Amino acid sequence: MFNRNQLEAAMDLVHATMPPTPALRWPLLCDALGGDVWVKHENHTPTGAFKVRGGIVYINELLGAGAPAGGLITATRGNHGQSIPFAATPHGIPVRVLVPEGNSAGKNAAMAGWGASVEIFGRDFDEARIEAERLAAEEDLVFVKSFHEHLVRGVATYALELFEAVADLDTVYVPIGMGSGICGVILVRDLLGLDTEIVGVVSDGADAVARSFEAGDIVETASANTFADGMACRVPAPDAMAIIGKGAARVVRVSDDEIADAVRLLFSATHNVAEGAGAAACAAARQEDASGKRTAVVLTGGNIDRDWFAAIVSGQTPAPAA
Repeated sequence: MFNRNQLEAAMDLVHATMPPTPALRWPLLCDALGGDVWVKHENHTPTGAFKVRGGIVYINELLGAGAPAGGLITATRGNHGQSIPFAATPHGIPVRVLVPEGNSAGKNAAMAGWGASVEIFGRDFDEARIEAERLAAEEDLVFVKSFHEHLVRGVATYALELFEAVADLDTVYVPIGMGSGICGVILVRDLLGLDTEIVGVVSDGADAVARSFEAGDIVETASANTFADGMACRVPAPDAMAIIGKGAARVVRVSDDEIADAVRLLFSATHNVAEGAGAAACAAARQEDASGKRTAVVLTGGNIDRDWFAAIVSGQTPAPAA
């Protein structure tokens, strides 16, 4: 999907807009998980999530081919929907974003703040995605998929930062939505010739990727019930599954209760706010027992609504929005 020169070019492009995010070792988190644990803080980007890297590279490639006359349209639960207008709006490219009913109010506001026109459609991400694809064809818009080679190359820059900052990692845990993040980590691991195992993480209420990984074929689910909206996907991307199937050691399921507990742990041990998907890697490392290993968990984002975060720190687990 990309070579080392292309990855380095993407790194230069991303770093022209934002600095590298920190990879930090927190003693209290190490104590809780029982190993040498490092956190890759993708919550420290301009949009509060790793997706912004992909948006920067995607829009740069799009501009190289000529700005689309009608603009862009995409579907999201929030972080992808911030990354595209973040990169496109400064160039005068209009962006429409479809979100499902009950989507995060904070993420909706952030997308609008970056310049997107936010529209509500459907009961979940996949229904919003199908409608966005239909509108793109009907109105001559460019539909921005959540999994695209330019997006993967952009988000892969965090993996290169991580592997260059922390040597000899045994395991990296990565949450999976549509798969750009974990695919970027797998591809960079392979480019660098490392032996690090990459473990994907999904919600047990939205486990289409885990089922597909286990079956060796695409398995869709009827629902995606989790408050970790960044992982709430029912229909895996075949291109992503081809990479995950070959390059991931396994895909771990975590419950919403485990995710909420990981949000609390990250806050108490590191004083960082994690959204549900952002805490999922920590939840999986805790479930599997990281004792005696050098482990990294990717805190993919910190964009959680205040009411949900307040409920979590008070000991509750939020109900899924959709």
